[in-house]
Amino acid sequence: MQVAKTKISFVVPVYMAEFILEKLVIEIDKVMLVIGEAYEVVLVDDRSSDNSWEVIEKLSTINSNVKGVRLSKNFGQHPAILAGLSQAEAEWIVVLDCDLQDQPKEVEKLYEKALEGFDIVLAKRTQRKDNFLKRLSSKLFSIIYGYLTDTNYDNSVANFGIYNSKVIKSVLNMNDYIKSFPLFVSWVGFKSTAIEVEHAERESGKSSYTISKLLKLAFNTIISFSNKPLKLVVKLGLIISLVSMLFGLYTIYAYFNGKITVLGYSSLIVSIWFLSGINITIVGVVGIYIGKIFDQSKNRNPFIIDKIIKHDV
Repeated sequence: MQVAKTKISFVVPVYMAEFILEKLVIEIDKVMLVIGEAYEVVLVDDRSSDNSWEVIEKLSTINSNVKGVRLSKNFGQHPAILAGLSQAEAEWIVVLDCDLQDQPKEVEKLYEKALEGFDIVLAKRTQRKDNFLKRLSSKLFSIIYGYLTDTNYDNSVANFGIYNSKVIKSVLNMNDYIKSFPLFVSWVGFKSTAIEVEHAERESGKSSYTISKLLKLAFNTIISFSNKPLKLVVKLGLIISLVSMLFGLYTIYAYFNGKITVLGYSSLIVSIWFLSGINITIVGVVGIYIGKIFDQSKNRNPFIIDKIIKHDV
């Protein structure tokens, strides 16, 4: 009997999710029973410290659609996604998180939309189930992030979506040192759209992304994908120079008109400290960019795969 060619690959980065993986696979099985296409589920363990890998091994032995990939260390979510994409074999690839906030049942709508002729169909989350503070910070982050990266960043759209294999091949060919899957997707082009999907509450545990991790990710991504901070520093320098020149002209005018008898020691010290701080900031920004160039020149792999398991049941 001829084995059906895999039509849809699910790529799921996994970190500290031992208690929800079984339900995740069940939900994927349900929606694929409705869609009726051959599929695989690529679960990528980002070197979790819990029993996530053991659960993946178990699932792969009882479900022939499950493939397990384990990284050699904790590389982060986006490298884990790329590792899974490198092992995906289908014409269409679905990327979703493992916490079930991205609901597998929505893949049916995404796939139907893709068959209308789109290479990329993104999931736009409505009525997000996050708390108010997280929604507010996410909104502010999207505004600042979009401005600094010169992109129309939408915080209601993340990794969840379905992508044609040619899109994924293009993404995997990008050699940027800092990896950001959504920005890669937006950069490569192709015909894309977005549809609204439901956003569920987190099934178990809490997000591994702390505020410090999010800020670090955002900072590295902005520096890697945009030179706007350099442009802003140049503008700041020009503005300070202009203000200093105008202040100097005013000082000369005031001196010859008898309005200044003793030059201000305090204002001089403040000016020196202020301009010194600006100079250090400028040198620091330039140094960061040079550091990123150095990192890029190393040409290291964004991930290293330790194990791959696939059992034919």
